[in-house]
Amino acid sequence: MTTSKIKLMKTIFTKDITNKKIDVAREFVAPVEKIWQAWTDPKLLDQWWAPKPWKAVTKTKNFKEGGYWLYSMEGPAGEKHWSRADYKKISPFKFFTAQDAFCDEHGTINPNFPRMDWTVEFSATATGTKVEVHITFPNEKDLQGIIEMGFEQGFTMAMDNLDGLL
Repeated sequence: MTTSKIKLMKTIFTKDITNKKIDVAREFVAPVEKIWQAWTDPKLLDQWWAPKPWKAVTKTKNFKEGGYWLYSMEGPAGEKHWSRADYKKISPFKFFTAQDAFCDEHGTINPNFPRMDWTVEFSATATGTKVEVHITFPNEKDLQGIIEMGFEQGFTMAMDNLDGLL
């Protein structure tokens, strides 16, 4: 493929503090089925979810309504930060919703950190797939806290990792 035919994709990250939400959009040159699999198969998800040099390690994942994903983000110095995503609604190849939280290695939610409600939508485009992520927070303080933790940079790096994996 020549350089002129390569379409560089960019993650669009929009913060709406007043309405307590973050919207993220990214297009990928791959079919919806392949992108869906990258978001739902833990073997693939672990390969791109964490911003480098960190890595994601799935402890358990039951991708179904009422199921959850328990994973750690492991840093280069051996540190581990645990999270879980509780799946609420799933429409295969179209969208899923989940509530995300920081937790311990057993999945016990840490109430000192904000929870986020995610909707992840997948749609076919002329060249591949558009992924739109809508994240809402219970209050502005929680949204600001996640931004201060470096969420925008980390999630943008993860989306770049997914592009690289494809």
